[in-house]
Amino acid sequence: LIYFSFIRYININMKIAILGSGGREHAIAFSVSKSKKIKQIYCIPGNAGTNELGENINIEINDFKKIHDFIIDKRIDLVIVGPEDPLVNGIVDYLEKFKIQVFGPNKTASRLEGSKIFTKNICKNYNIPTSRFEIFENREDSKKFLKNADHPLVIKADNLAAGKGVYICKNIRESNLAVEEIFGGKFGVAKNILFEEFLQGEEMSFFIISDGSTIKKFGTAQDHKRVGEGDTGKNTGGMGAYSPSRLINDNLEKKIFNKIIHPTLKGLSDLGTKYKGFLYVGLMIVNNEPYLIEYNVRMGDPECQTILPLLNSDIVDIFIACLKEKLHEVQIEWSNKKSVCVVLCSEGYPETYQKNIEIKNFDKIKLDDNNFLFHAGTRINDNKVFAIGGRVLNFISLSEDFTACRKNIHNNLNKLNWDKGFFRKDIGFKVIDK
Repeated sequence: LIYFSFIRYININMKIAILGSGGREHAIAFSVSKSKKIKQIYCIPGNAGTNELGENINIEINDFKKIHDFIIDKRIDLVIVGPEDPLVNGIVDYLEKFKIQVFGPNKTASRLEGSKIFTKNICKNYNIPTSRFEIFENREDSKKFLKNADHPLVIKADNLAAGKGVYICKNIRESNLAVEEIFGGKFGVAKNILFEEFLQGEEMSFFIISDGSTIKKFGTAQDHKRVGEGDTGKNTGGMGAYSPSRLINDNLEKKIFNKIIHPTLKGLSDLGTKYKGFLYVGLMIVNNEPYLIEYNVRMGDPECQTILPLLNSDIVDIFIACLKEKLHEVQIEWSNKKSVCVVLCSEGYPETYQKNIEIKNFDKIKLDDNNFLFHAGTRINDNKVFAIGGRVLNFISLSEDFTACRKNIHNNLNKLNWDKGFFRKDIGFKVIDK
């Protein structure tokens, strides 16, 4: 429901640029493409899937000057920033200086993801429930702390790490290895390391969207980060997800807003800034009590691919409402169906894997209003699709129950029959195989 006071802000022939090249950005582009207000979509740099919805533009997402010049040249009406890197580096602030409409949080607000220690200090100052923590600046002090630390222990690189700079260490040997890898530069230059108490519970992804004054829930999901069946093995960027979370209930939702989200936004307000955009709230639920694990200042991946197909409202109306601080005038409507996403990865991921491997059989896959395919690490060349990343394709299915969702996805994966890839066959096992 969009009220008349809001309609006057919306251009019906919009040109939109989406920054990013992953499954999240393909899912956003797909949702945007369904709007009747869209004239043209540009994806910077995009992938083989976004190429079917608009025009891919080969510009590096942290080259703000080139992005600005392209936006001006093509008279782009709205820029949507998908990944965290340009947000943390300040692209919103940069483009807003030129009066360009851009959806996403500014540089100060993006520190919620850019620095885990920044977030932990907000938790400390505003009594937000989170795990106990310690911060160190070098190997020597870190290893001294480890000699008397309780295990299991969570160890994190303070800087951006593409969802991978988190270790759950069972013993001091694993903890020392984590310290060496983080300070050794595995995730870029790390000036600080974070040690956290291990919380015994179950993780949940909770999303909101904000225009700086109004905030609204934007779905829940549960992500499978581990590479192996049964949530075992190394951490990845995400092997699949399902939505809604099996943990969510009205009482828990109120606690998440009152104990975590509202105090965090108050902390940002006290620093002189507002939060505009998507906010991913990574939680550990312990006996129906929420504890903050981390924030991401954008939609999660693959949670975004899981959640957006459930959206019945026009996403472009929602974006524009946020930019005009009119989110209170928009009713966000959702399907009541369940959603599952399974990620198809290159053999060897999350370690070493081959690139530029052709993928065939796309014509055999069944796609319709309930079954979707979003590309991630792909490129197109001479009308052929090649895998160029670790996480390659996202298969999504909607249904009245999770079991049917997963069955539909497995049918499509079997039809694709890509022998250079693998996927977890148990995504959603806690709601399906119980």
